[in-house]
Amino acid sequence: MRIISLNTWGGRAGKEKLLDFFKKYADTTDIFCLQEIWAEPYPYLEGCLAGGVVLNNEQTMVYALREISAVLPNHATFFRPLLGENYGLLMLVRKEFQVSTEGEFFVYKQKGYSSEIDIGDHARSIQYVTIATATKPLTVINFHGLWNGKGKTDTEERIQQSKNILEFTSKLDGEYVLCGDFNLLPDTESVKLFERAGLRNLIKEYGVLSTRTSFYTKSEKYADYVFVTKGVQVKDFKVLPDEVSDHAPLVVDL
Repeated sequence: MRIISLNTWGGRAGKEKLLDFFKKYADTTDIFCLQEIWAEPYPYLEGCLAGGVVLNNEQTMVYALREISAVLPNHATFFRPLLGENYGLLMLVRKEFQVSTEGEFFVYKQKGYSSEIDIGDHARSIQYVTIATATKPLTVINFHGLWNGKGKTDTEERIQQSKNILEFTSKLDGEYVLCGDFNLLPDTESVKLFERAGLRNLIKEYGVLSTRTSFYTKSEKYADYVFVTKGVQVKDFKVLPDEVSDHAPLVVDL
């Protein structure tokens, strides 16, 4: 099984470039875990602050849900909004896999919450699908962590967010993979909580030095992670060279 995790940056690096990326990896990837996905535009939010940047619908891939799904016809689509009904997390799972359950679990604020100052501060959830295998279930979890406009260091909310995720995963049967844009630096307590819970941090294990591309000009070069339980057999893990976002795609082969 191959899983790719990518924060798409709302397609701001170029829609065609991003769609070509999915076409390139369609046949070799079983599950795509994507963050910053739009289903429809929000005309009434035009000009509002969104993650410290003024929202411009014309510069955003506002129909990404349908456009990405169209180039991946052999993958089933699972969309879970985080802000209103049109922006959030997307998982695309090869249709030959048997998905027994799928859903969401909110780990920061309640569903529907967004700040009046900057809508980038909105409710956060984990999105998950559980797949039947020959031995025991495997759950794949897609996550986009709290943004607060103050870097990627620990805060009380971020530490609690990690604890909430671990509360959810403690109730899972079988093994799991947890991936996405955590908005965290590697030495934070928020990350160490996952390691102390027994998860393998593949970013650390494989000596990854950056999960950002040349589109990202700030000094903090970490944001994205893949964690796996001890029972998951990892064949390979790497950062892909494709620059289709300000985040680099992460790929893990199980």
